[in-house]
Amino acid sequence: MLTKILVTLLVIAGAFAYIRSGRGTKVSNNDKLLAGENSPFFSRVVIYAMIAVSMLASAGYWGWTWYDDNTIVEVTISSPVEAMSASYQVRKKDIEVQRITTVDGIQIRLSNQERLTVKATESQ
Repeated sequence: MLTKILVTLLVIAGAFAYIRSGRGTKVSNNDKLLAGENSPFFSRVVIYAMIAVSMLASAGYWGWTWYDDNTIVEVTISSPVEAMSASYQVRKKDIEVQRITTVDGIQIRLSNQERLTVKATESQ
């Protein structure tokens, strides 16, 4: 996740450097008017708008991922060997392959025979 943020910041810094340095070939103002190019103000607005939209999209994706990871679900552990069942409240991000961590901070290690059932809690 940190690398995604760093790459995004690097791309934004590169875009700002490109905008400030301008284009490689120098064209006089008369040639620009004759060629019929768009005004530099319009192109800068478009570039800044694209940067703003990409930053908002990245922030939205990050926020949704954080919200979804912190959603509390009810996990039921069923053991066919002992014929027992137990339910716990767990955050989604704390469900791992061989272990879960409850909201209270209790770590539960799972065996290969135990089955997990995950469902949304009604109290949200």
